[in-house]
Amino acid sequence: MTTRRDLLTAAALLGPLSLAAKTAQAIEKKEEGAHGMADFLFVQNAKSIAYSDGKLTLKGVNPATVMFSDRPERIAGHMATARFVPFWGKGKDSFLKDPPNATLSFLEDETLADVVIELQDPVLSGDDLSYRVKILEGKIPASAGLASLFIDIIGMPLTPLSFAGARRRVWRRAVWR
Repeated sequence: MTTRRDLLTAAALLGPLSLAAKTAQAIEKKEEGAHGMADFLFVQNAKSIAYSDGKLTLKGVNPATVMFSDRPERIAGHMATARFVPFWGKGKDSFLKDPPNATLSFLEDETLADVVIELQDPVLSGDDLSYRVKILEGKIPASAGLASLFIDIIGMPLTPLSFAGARRRVWRRAVWR
C-alpha cells in the first residue's frame, strides 16, 4: 500500500531530477539557437551629405554604426564605423558580393526626403564616409543637411567564433570598438 509519505518522498527525489533534465534540455536548445543566423540591419548618421557623379559622401559621419537584428534573437549594438568598412567584404554572403540596398533619409530645405539606393565600395576618410551608389528610386541633391542611411540586412552567424557572435553577450547592448 502506497502512503502519502511514500508519494512525498518519491516527489522529493524525482522533482530535482525532472528539473535537472528540463534545464539540460533548455540549455541544449539555447546552444543550438546560438549557432543560427541573424539578419542584421545598419544605420549610419551624418551631419550632412554631398553627391556628385554617382558618389555619395556622408560628411561628419557618426563614429558608431548602429546595428540590430529582429529574429531569431533581438540583438542591438554599435559597431565602430571604422570597422564597418573592412567588414563590407567578409563572409560568403558579404556586401561586396551582393551590394545592399539602403534608404537615405535627409533634410533638404527643412523638408525630410528619402531616396532608395544601392551601395558599393565604401571609403572612410577622416569623418567622411563615401559610397559609390546606384539610385533605385528618388533623387539625391548635390548637398543636404542631417542624414541617416538605413542599410538592408546581411545574414551573419551567431556562433561564438563568428564575427557577429564574438563576445556576443558582452556587446548585446554595448559598443564595438
